[in-house]
Formats: sequence, structure tokens, C-alpha cells
Amino acid sequence: MREPVTAFVGLGANLGDAQAALRAALTAIGTAPGTRLVRSSRFYGSAPVDAGGPDYVNAVAQVETTLDAFALLRQLQAIELAAGRERPYRNAPRTLDLDLLLYGSARIASAVLTVPHPRLRERAFVLLPLAELAPERVAARDLAAVAHQRIAPLPGASSTA
Repeated sequence: MREPVTAFVGLGANLGDAQAALRAALTAIGTAPGTRLVRSSRFYGSAPVDAGGPDYVNAVAQVETTLDAFALLRQLQAIELAAGRERPYRNAPRTLDLDLLLYGSARIASAVLTVPHPRLRERAFVLLPLAELAPERVAARDLAAVAHQRIAPLPGASSTA
């Protein structure tokens, strides 16, 4: 049995009932084999970045997993698929998007996975909820660089932190 690794997963959706999709994804992540949901951030509403469509609902989940990073990615992609995720074009609106942001202290650069997530520092919808869970992982300069992006906590969407 592998030692558990702490990983952070970004969640987002902007089609259908996005909050329900994120809640269902958190449940699916927490009940997936080899993975335990430790806590999640509040839900945030954010404007699309480099994309069109309705505003997004975003959050970040902290998990402990005995899966390797590639197996965890496959598990996240299976949850997306079960939620009706389609990929008609880059940055298309989506029913559910799950991104592996951080996997322990690993640095991975492969054709299918890059960790830390390559655009992590460019997106307020990732940095703000990540800072809620792991402030030591988010630099003040990175938050300042995305301060112009529209994002706000959603009413009644409390974290499990």
C-alpha cells in the first residue's frame, strides 16, 4: 500500500446546475477507491477566463490519495465523464471540469499531465479557493496578479474546511 499523498483538485462548472454538479463531484471524489476528501473550499462564482459562456462555479478540494498522479487523473476524468463532460473545443462551457492542481510536492511534465497545473498562477478561480485551504501554497504576488479577474464567494456556499 502506498503512503497517502495530499493533492489539490480544482472543480468548475458553468452548464446546468453547476453547484449541484460540484457537490456531486465532491461526493464522487470522496468515495472513489484510494481517495479521501479532506476538505473543500467555499464555492465561488467567476467570470470565464479565456472562454465564453455563463459564469462558472468553482472550488478546490484537498484530498489524500494512495493513487499515483496518473491514476488520480484517470479517476477525475471518469467522474467528469459520468457528469456528462464533453470536450467539443478548447475552453468550451462544461458540466464539470476537474483539474489536478497539485500532487504532493511532485513536478510532472508529460503529454497527459502537468503538475503543478500549468495555469494555476494565472487564475483567480483557482488561487482564491486554494488559498482558503492551503495559504502557504499561494504567493501574495500571484493573488495580486489576478486581482482584476471577477470572482466572489457564493452566498450560502460554505466550505468543509
